[in-house]
Amino acid sequence: MQIYRIDHVAQVTPDLDTQVALLEGLFGFRRVRGWDNPAEGVRGARLEIPGSRGQAWEVLAPAGDGSTLQTWLDEHKGRPGLHHVGAEVPDLEAVRAELEVRGIKPTDWAWGRWLEASLSPPEHGPGVLWRLRGPGGLDMCGDTAASTAGTSEPDGPSLGVVALDHICQAFHDRDVLARWYHDLAGFVQVWRTADEEHPDMADLVLNIPGSTICWEVIMPRGEDSFIDRFLERGGPGAHHVTFEVADWDAALAACDHHDVPTFDDEEGVTDGAAWKHTFVHPKHTGGILVQLFWEERPGVWVRSDKVPPPWT
Repeated sequence: MQIYRIDHVAQVTPDLDTQVALLEGLFGFRRVRGWDNPAEGVRGARLEIPGSRGQAWEVLAPAGDGSTLQTWLDEHKGRPGLHHVGAEVPDLEAVRAELEVRGIKPTDWAWGRWLEASLSPPEHGPGVLWRLRGPGGLDMCGDTAASTAGTSEPDGPSLGVVALDHICQAFHDRDVLARWYHDLAGFVQVWRTADEEHPDMADLVLNIPGSTICWEVIMPRGEDSFIDRFLERGGPGAHHVTFEVADWDAALAACDHHDVPTFDDEEGVTDGAAWKHTFVHPKHTGGILVQLFWEERPGVWVRSDKVPPPWT
């Protein structure tokens, strides 16, 4: 199967307006569309991510009786979080056939105009949910219930996001998942840490052909890895989402202004150029662990010249 464009990342929240205000204020996203569709059990908003070349952030909230989103929230003890990644494919029926051959049974949505499925190996749990549509398919957010939404003025400075860099997934073995994604959809490894570089984890980064967004896979190492605890709680799902910021000091000042703390700050120098990164806890972002990074020169934070994958 082929993915030629990542369209959006979607999160579920019980309070649409509060979450949209957070994304507009702290993150500097711009709302471009909103919808209210009780028949489908969903309210939502689509927001542009600065610098992300057509990729958007969608916020979904339950509406009406029997909403599947309310069921999702109930199953997650009312906690908001990342719901799915939306992408476009050139041939939806070919994707359906490929997934079914690999033991993945996709769910039809919008009269078969798009599919919903985890793309992870089915024997290892649910993984990350994807929504896939073909050319000319319905917009992910609905149809005639959608309407244009105005942009509110942000309250104070924003993070200065310039790109959605990657989505990170936790998995028990990075090479097993990387090879699966490579064979399924042509993901290409562009970076990996050496096996012994970190005491509690190892990771790699995959390029998604046709997309500026990458996919990171992290796996546990050692006897007390935070990734083991994450996998025990929720299985091999999305761990965090990473954004690049233009000005490090300005980004931290924005966090201070909005009373949003950061943690696990780290910085370094690669080939004479500085880089820095930090994290924002899910309770301050609407249920998603967010990583922020800044680099003095493109490519020094995550290099592309490390060892090739052992599974090719």
